[in-house]
Amino acid sequence: MSPLRAMFVLGLLEAFGPLSMDLYSPQLPHLAASLGTSDALAQATMSACMIGLGVGQLIAGPLSDRFGRRRPLIVGVACFAVLSLASALAPTVLLLLVARALQGVAGSAGIVISLAVARDMFSGVELSRMLSLLGLVSGAAPIVAPLIGGQLALFMDWRGVFGVLAGLGVLLVALAFFALPETLGADARHVGGLRELGTNIGSVVRDRLFVSVLLGGALGGIAFFAYLSMSSFVFEDQFGFTAQLYSVVFALNSIANIGGGQLSRLIVRRAGPLRMYLTGVTATLLAASAFLVGTLAGMGVAGVIAALAVFLFATGLGGPNGSTLALTRHGARAGTAAAFLGSGMFLLGPVVTPLVAMLGTSAATMAITMTVTSALGALIGWLGVRPAARALLQRARPLPQNERPAAGTADMHELLGD
Repeated sequence: MSPLRAMFVLGLLEAFGPLSMDLYSPQLPHLAASLGTSDALAQATMSACMIGLGVGQLIAGPLSDRFGRRRPLIVGVACFAVLSLASALAPTVLLLLVARALQGVAGSAGIVISLAVARDMFSGVELSRMLSLLGLVSGAAPIVAPLIGGQLALFMDWRGVFGVLAGLGVLLVALAFFALPETLGADARHVGGLRELGTNIGSVVRDRLFVSVLLGGALGGIAFFAYLSMSSFVFEDQFGFTAQLYSVVFALNSIANIGGGQLSRLIVRRAGPLRMYLTGVTATLLAASAFLVGTLAGMGVAGVIAALAVFLFATGLGGPNGSTLALTRHGARAGTAAAFLGSGMFLLGPVVTPLVAMLGTSAATMAITMTVTSALGALIGWLGVRPAARALLQRARPLPQNERPAAGTADMHELLGD
């Protein structure tokens, strides 16, 4: 599969998360009114899907190491389509929460297996560049989805939007079936059952660099989900935006996120993924802090939009490089490693953010949540990721033969930008 084709196919499949959230995010306030529930429970429908996306990756990732990439992916995408239809028909918020959680479990296959396929095909700086390229496609979902969702709100309710998601699921099943080849050959699959799975998990969690990136990514996930779940209430309720105008703002911020990823792709060969990652987490903290200070000082909506745009730009700058660092030594168990990495980013945000939202879905609440978690993420980056990567360079050696591809001393110098 050529890099260009891989970028297109994997980017669309990786867009499950944004598609599941952003297409109906402009209608969250209306969903709450329709089902006679609170804003917090309406937000919880997003949390349920995000939790499903996190838990499901822990299932789909190891399965893809055992059975190959295609079969678990196709089954997961098909189930996503069916559960999207179930969400559209849910008569109560409780049943909608259940359907959304299961929808997330099914859709997680697209996210985690896309990352595993990318790791099958690339390593080192080229993996970072490929993940940034994926952002051109998967990053278009947060741009297009809210715009489409805002326009769909003119002639259909949130139930109709879930019907649209079901149709998109069917299209993605066809894409996965006809356009995605198998990238994990039978000779490279893990066939040792639970014991070998335990060995793979142990290798992943004992990797200090991987665990540091995982913790930083989980905190970043909280900050991002705070933006994702609270921003519609802030702009529509606090600033009086229509669903259509909010979707335009959301799209502009998503363009900033793509811009960060593409800047990383252009300069990562010279700077190295570690330096780009640290720059990203530091800039994320600075942007969130500016958002908080400005919000407490009573800045207008233009300042809020600008601060959020910088925050998302910085997220795009660091994200692909964090994944590259985490997967450096886990080529032979890419599905399992990608599962832990992805689930960490998806699980904490949906749990923490609704609890914080009980204090109110205001710009101040959103800014405080984003700043605190960004500060902790930057702290882990500088005190955890950086020394772990440096230590790995110090003892870099050829990997065992079952690691594909090997990450020797030269590769580590390239990763660290030395």
